[in-house]
Amino acid sequence: MQEGLVIRTTGSWYRVLLADSSQHDCRLRGNYRLRGNKQTNPVAVGDIVDFNLQDDGTGVITDVHDRRNYIVRRATKLSKQTHVIAANIDLLCIVATLGLPRTSTGFIDRLLVTAEAYHIPAAIIFNKCDLYDDELWEIHNELKAIYTGAGYPVLEVSALKGTGLDNLKEMIAGKTVLFSGHSGVGKSALLNAISPGLELKVGQISDWSLKGKHTTTFAEIHPVPLSTLNSQLSTFLIDTPGIKEFGMVDFTAQELSHFFPEMRARLHDCRFANCTHRHEPGCAIKKAVDDGLISAERYQNYLNILEDIIS
Repeated sequence: MQEGLVIRTTGSWYRVLLADSSQHDCRLRGNYRLRGNKQTNPVAVGDIVDFNLQDDGTGVITDVHDRRNYIVRRATKLSKQTHVIAANIDLLCIVATLGLPRTSTGFIDRLLVTAEAYHIPAAIIFNKCDLYDDELWEIHNELKAIYTGAGYPVLEVSALKGTGLDNLKEMIAGKTVLFSGHSGVGKSALLNAISPGLELKVGQISDWSLKGKHTTTFAEIHPVPLSTLNSQLSTFLIDTPGIKEFGMVDFTAQELSHFFPEMRARLHDCRFANCTHRHEPGCAIKKAVDDGLISAERYQNYLNILEDIIS
């Protein structure tokens, strides 16, 4: 029996990395039960697995260790099944842009809420800052104030120019980091800039839709050489396919506000313990929005998510 880290998943095959840096392609044992029965993938990148090595050099996975945390999304818009994007994550880096394609705060907030629910620290990385004009810098500074005010680190970088990469490298050193965002925001280019030896394929923006084309087709973990980040601890970067929409699962209307840190700090001040922060009198959250202490945009995104949950 051997133990390893799943660093790549493609269909029914899983690439597993061992402590001695060797790798083996493994299949899942035929009678292995899915976790519950709602997940499309019983094994995800970041999982620690036990496997038996076969004579041909491949392995058979016999067990998946309990996950410390994971990021999950709805498999398709109307599906009740879920898809685990990655497991055992130290940091979620949401890669966003204000240029092409524009990242909405609604998308950012859905990812942040999911990270909060699964106890994963998160940061927002605004890429392509070399393309900003004065108007975009003004928008950026407003968004930065919103998210830093809610307690999230915000970095501005340029994968093309190398701007801001030192701060990003310092943030991720020694961690398992999931990079997520829309297609075209520059996730793969950013990973290449952090660790040039990766040589990940980088795509272009579609001329007709002004949106990104998928270049990463499956989730994969890339170990980073210790010397690259001047770290004594192993760093693993998780590249994922671009996400068009992030379908949230398993949230209740009563708990949603707990996953907005700036709301969570004020929940006990509401008149009613079961306040949904929509129409109830004596709501501390609505008052904080009116007083400018909570972002009106974040509050509107909260209402939009709440509507999805209760509809």
